[in-house]
Amino acid sequence: MSPRLRRFTLLIGWVVVLAAVGAYTAHTLKISTDLRSFMPPAQTPDQKLLMEQIGEGPGSRLLLLAINGDTEERLAELSRNFSAELRKDDHFSQVVNGEFNAGMLDDELLPYRYLLTSSFDKTPLDEATLADELGQRVEDLGSPAATLLKPLLPRDPTLEIMKLAEQWSPPRQPLVRDGVWFSPEGEALLLVQTKAAGFDPAAQGEAIEAIQARFAASKGKDDSAQLVISGPGYFTVLVNASTRGESEWLGRLSTVGFIVLLLLAYRSVAVLGLAALPIASGALAGVAAIAVVFTEMHGITLAFGFTLLGVAQEYPIRLLSHRRAGESALESVRGLWPLLLTAIASACIAYLAFFASGVTGLMQLAVFTISGLLVAGFSTRYLLPRVLPVKFRDAADTPGLGRLWNWLEALPRPRWLPPLLLLIAAVMLWSASTPFWQNNLAALTPVPEDLMQREGRLRAALGAPDVRYLLVIEAADAEGVLELSEKIAPRIDALVGQAAVDAAELPSRYLPSLATQRSRQAKLPDRTSLEAMLVEAETDLPFRAGLFAPFLDDVEKARTLEPLTPAAFARSPIGARIDAMLVKRDGHWLGLGTIIGMHDPAAFDTLASETGGAVRLLDLKGASESLVASYRERILRAFVIAIVLLVLTVFIAFRDIHRAWHVLAPMTLATILVLAVLRFSGTSLSLFHLVALTLAAGLGLHYALFFERTTPDAAEARRTLHATLVCVISALLVFALLAWSSLPVLRAIGLTVSLGVGFHFCLSILMARKGRARDAG
Repeated sequence: MSPRLRRFTLLIGWVVVLAAVGAYTAHTLKISTDLRSFMPPAQTPDQKLLMEQIGEGPGSRLLLLAINGDTEERLAELSRNFSAELRKDDHFSQVVNGEFNAGMLDDELLPYRYLLTSSFDKTPLDEATLADELGQRVEDLGSPAATLLKPLLPRDPTLEIMKLAEQWSPPRQPLVRDGVWFSPEGEALLLVQTKAAGFDPAAQGEAIEAIQARFAASKGKDDSAQLVISGPGYFTVLVNASTRGESEWLGRLSTVGFIVLLLLAYRSVAVLGLAALPIASGALAGVAAIAVVFTEMHGITLAFGFTLLGVAQEYPIRLLSHRRAGESALESVRGLWPLLLTAIASACIAYLAFFASGVTGLMQLAVFTISGLLVAGFSTRYLLPRVLPVKFRDAADTPGLGRLWNWLEALPRPRWLPPLLLLIAAVMLWSASTPFWQNNLAALTPVPEDLMQREGRLRAALGAPDVRYLLVIEAADAEGVLELSEKIAPRIDALVGQAAVDAAELPSRYLPSLATQRSRQAKLPDRTSLEAMLVEAETDLPFRAGLFAPFLDDVEKARTLEPLTPAAFARSPIGARIDAMLVKRDGHWLGLGTIIGMHDPAAFDTLASETGGAVRLLDLKGASESLVASYRERILRAFVIAIVLLVLTVFIAFRDIHRAWHVLAPMTLATILVLAVLRFSGTSLSLFHLVALTLAAGLGLHYALFFERTTPDAAEARRTLHATLVCVISALLVFALLAWSSLPVLRAIGLTVSLGVGFHFCLSILMARKGRARDAG
């Protein structure tokens, strides 16, 4: 077989294997979008509760809707039609717009209204009460509400179902016009609770698309009304879409720049395509490894994994730039392999820190990157040389490269420069005024200020729960939670009166304890007594005889019902609410009360002390910050171990302390300088800065390793400079663009790596030994 045919056969086989791996991963791997995969493992009970509430809590799953752009009458009609459409949709567990919903208790649970309502706690269901209620019904039948009330009267003349509807409405009621909620600005308002987790962008995106489709169907084509959506789930979708959109746009731009750079550097389209194979192999190997180990991959892992895999683009670049005339690509790569292998091993050790974090998303990132780097490196060593064309352009002959090398070699390398830079960095770090670490997760993916103001306005108008605070009620069982909830209700009312909080929603608001239900049962009159009282109460009133037989049936049935349990209540149309407020945890139960309009969190300390900690106010923001801080410490400890292993790897590779120092010192000083610049500019560091520093250190290690390499002649020195310049420019093409991003996460990564590449390149030259090659002119 001729050499050309052998190269072609190997190339086809390589591409076929990549296609097969790609098909396998596409078939088996699921892409996840739940952002909790990148949250640290919870340690304390409050942190565990935080992790649940971030996605599953009632506050995180609420969407706030407003309809505007038409007359009040038309908006009210549209609100009713739109709500009816949404209640048919499986994406939503609850839809509320202020109108009375007779279906909130189904026929099976309807008799339980007499156990749920507090109407007869102080005033018994007797002849006087019935006479008063029936007299009011006569007046109601002459009002515009007659159409709504008439179907209810035979079964519910005291309108307990409507009283329950009012009791279960938000504690701070919005304005009601034409039977539905309105804002002071004249918008029709709705509260929608999704079934999907609040931190799942894909599921929340589907819910929002369903809302928009149902709204379009409700209003018709010619209607001028407009829908406004807000809430945590909407912001999750918005931030996810903007991050993906901007990163894709910047990625396309940097890809074009990278292609142009390689064409200018190597003047060959074929070489450009072949150089992409090791990187593609690494990427597919990383995805396949995750498919085997985890079966599911987060979208962020995929995006960041490709970013971190950018280190691997240096492997084929080094081979292409270091090819020498008179020897094959295989012979060239053999000379490079010891240094390449050291660089690969060092980068893999650094990324092991992510695996030690215990965070699923970061563990996936470690598996992806380490697998990718290994496969990209070994395919560069054993496959790429065998498919490269025999003819090539020697990088040492690039015009002007020799003069640049001689200029760089002539630069002074004063021994006082590193200590001076270290002193400057220390002063910059000391003078930084902002906190060293960024613990506020919201600051990493900020929502535009105008949208936050709109969300605050709608939340205030709707009386929606605060997403920051929860009132946690702890007991041995669900019944204990409900009893304690009833017990503290007067204390909560007192706090409302003291303006410590606008309102609070407790579990017992929806479902009374078994003791309370039995007490109400005992107060209900038997059928004979109730029938006699009803006959007297309807005297001289225009109701036909026997009209209220269904009412008598329900009361009699209520007297003998087994009290309503949380499990039974959860099956009702409104049951999702109590289901979210009662949580079983580690052999005990938690009740989760929502807070509306918190003004004085410290006022709840007394309540906590009075109940021995069984009732406490949970600050989800504080819990999230403590969680971030604790797991950052864990990652930093892993990084320290990784750094020790990396240093050992470099020492073992060189077996010379002096040469190892010339590799490690510039990398260490460059990392410190990057930190100093970031802190001096007022940047608080986040997890994304740590990821970016790791990537920059991996790139810097490559520069230092190859500049420290003793070259046999001037031409090889020029090849080293050519390869390094291509690597530096290609890295800056990607990350300098990210540094201009409007999104903090992308900007943090781009700015950190760009600074790192610049510092690492300059210090690798200025701190390298002189005289490693003869004059390169």
